[in-house]
Parts: sequence; C-alpha cells; structure tokens
Amino acid sequence: MQHILLRGRDIPDIWKFDVYVKNGGYEAFKKALGMEPKAVIDEVKASNLRGRGGAGFPTGLKWSFIPQSEPVKYVAVNADESETGTFKDREIMETNPHQLIEGALICAWAIQAKAVYIYLRGEFWDLAHDLDKRIEEARQAGFIGQNIQGTGWSCEVHTHLGAGAYICGEESALLNSLEGKLGQPRVRPPFPAQKGGGLYGEPTVVNNVETLTNVPWIIANGADAYKKIGTEQSAGPKIFCVSGHVVKPGNYELPLGITLRELLYDHAGGVPDGKAMKAILPSGGSGPIIPATDAVLDTPLTYEDLGKIGSILGSASIIVMDETVDITWVAAKVTKFFKHESCGKCTPCREGTYWLDKVLDRIMAGQARLSDIELIDSIAKNMQGVTLCALGDFAANPIIYTIKNFRDDFMQHVQKAENKPAPRTRQAAPAGD
Repeated sequence: MQHILLRGRDIPDIWKFDVYVKNGGYEAFKKALGMEPKAVIDEVKASNLRGRGGAGFPTGLKWSFIPQSEPVKYVAVNADESETGTFKDREIMETNPHQLIEGALICAWAIQAKAVYIYLRGEFWDLAHDLDKRIEEARQAGFIGQNIQGTGWSCEVHTHLGAGAYICGEESALLNSLEGKLGQPRVRPPFPAQKGGGLYGEPTVVNNVETLTNVPWIIANGADAYKKIGTEQSAGPKIFCVSGHVVKPGNYELPLGITLRELLYDHAGGVPDGKAMKAILPSGGSGPIIPATDAVLDTPLTYEDLGKIGSILGSASIIVMDETVDITWVAAKVTKFFKHESCGKCTPCREGTYWLDKVLDRIMAGQARLSDIELIDSIAKNMQGVTLCALGDFAANPIIYTIKNFRDDFMQHVQKAENKPAPRTRQAAPAGD
C-alpha cells in the first residue's frame, strides 16, 4: 500500500514545507477551516480512528468530550515515545513533520484550542529544534498564529522537551511535566478533557503523534475511505515497530488486521539463521508476552484480536525472541526497566518493582527456590489495578505472563539451583595448646 503516515518513503524531501504543500499539504487543514468544528469531530469519530499511543481509545470520541463552552482549551501532542521497542513517532517527526503539525492544527480547530504543545522526550532534542523550524515555516504561511486563514481563530504551536522519564508518556504525568511539576500521574477525576483536569486546569486533548498524523488524510478523503483500510473496529493503517530476532527489523506501515505471521515472515523476513521463534512481545515490555504458536501467529493485528489471545496491541512495538532466549532473563530485564522508571508515587508500584527486581536477581544469580516463582507471581498480582496510572499493571505483566506462558524457563533455574552442590562451610581452626 502507498504510505499514508511514512510518506517520506514515497516522496523524497517531504519534510520540506514546499514539497509537502506541493503534495497536498495543508489542504486538509484548509478544508477543516471551512467546516464547523463539530463537523470535524464527527468526521474523525465516523472514521473509527483509535489512539495509536497504546490505549486504542476512539479519537473522535475523545475530542467530543471537550466542553465547547469553555473559552480556553489546549491540545497536547504526546511525542514522548518511551515504550520499549517503539520508534515509529521518531520516524514521522524526522521524515513527515508537517503532516503531524497539520493534524494537530485540525484537532485544535475542532475543539477551538488556543495553543498546541508538542511534548517530546528529552532525548529528542534534535527533533525539537527541527520541529521549531517546521512550525515557523507553517507560521510564515499563515497556518499558525493570529487570525488563521482569515477565520478569526488564533492558535500557537510550541515544542517542549521532557527529561527522559518513561512515566511522562502517561497523559496526566505529561501535563504535570508541561506545567513544570514533577512528572507524576494525577488523581482522576477530573480528567484532562474536563475543567480542572487538563493543562493549566483547562480542558485538553492529549493525542499521540501517530494518531494525529492520520487526521489530515481522514479530512481530505473522508471517513468512509479511511474505514476501507484495516478492519471495522480497528480502522486505518498502523505503524508496526519490529525488533529483536528478525532478519529485517524496522517500521512497517500496514493495514490493521494483517496477521503476525504476515508481518514477521512476509515483511520482516522471519527469524535469522533458521532458528525457531519462541516468544513475542506485541506491545513492548508493558504488554503480556505470548508464545509464538501457530494460533498466535495467525492472529490478526487489531486491538480486539490481540485481547482474545491474552495480550494487547498497545503501540505495536513488536519484539521477537528466538528459541535461544531465556524468558526468565526477559522478565528480569523488563522488571529492571520498570523499577527504574517508576515515579514512586504509588506504594504498590514503587515497592513491588523493587522486590520483583530483588527476587529475580536472586533467581538469575543461581539461587532460585521453587517458592520464588509463587512469590513474584503474588507480588505482581498485588500490583494490578491499584495504582494511579497503568505503570503498576505494566510492571506486573512481564512477571504474570512469563510465568503463565513460560513456566518451564523458571523451573530450569530452580532445578539448576537444587542440583548445585551446597557451598562448603569454613571449618573452625583447632584450638591451640
């Protein structure tokens, strides 16, 4: 299929303003400005576009939650991209930045926002500087600033760099960070779309980079055309980030609904060196790990179908592991990540990740006990559903599902420890005369 999001692969230099405009750039924004804001929301709602940041929440529905009666509203673009194995948003911002800016402006018009803030992770400082240049180009063309295209509506666009914290990918922690506060999740309600819950206390839409980059195509071509791509419940194209043990890792923009087998074998070339595929993380470290069985490989990549096999699509950061990988090691590595990235606000997450890490270190050091498996499973299950944001659940998933689907890998550590000779004790020296 022709790329809708990764258009830089089809059109050289589309990151340049003139090239983007020559290829239809900002025409969708002009069309949106000729529509009533509610009509724009209704079109996006009709397209069945779902959030591409991980949650998969219907985008148009999220926009419709914004109270139009409030005079001050904002759009926050989530360009934090902290999930393990995810690198799609960076490619969009590097190669097709104006389509992101245009999508954000359409969203701003739809909710009548006064400003757009693009929140980038701290390591994206180079992208932030480049985006500032692209924003200025759009401003000079009359698409940003005061009285845009003679409509009487004014809107600014700003970039903001975080400090490299995973938690700031969570929308309320992102808003706190934008305000100069600690990047920690907020108690909800009020939700970001409500008065008191958004940026500076004003109603705010928070959307992922990939989500907003879909919007110009939807407005230009219509919701019905968009729904012809993908499936009825999971419409449109999706960028799948494939890494790990595959011949051709990278970003693949394909319709939602293709199978894991098609993606990993037909596009990514399968596992190198003739090895068997053992396990798949469909949504980076935060989602449940699944075994690479035929039934799993034949599962369509949609928000609903991944749930049927006990995992989630999330941001579609697909990490592949071959038969040589010890899944206990995977659980230990992912746990260290979440322990490091926990903001510490919620006790179950802060303490749970600490103890999971300690026990897994003991297992990996060759001192595993059979009771350790039940211990970490119990710790993880007590972290579920009791934290302000989903990081507690994300940190629990690698433990619960590695034990559920790959218990034998843990048992091998127990058996090795049990078969190891007991350490010799130092004998006391005989007493002297």
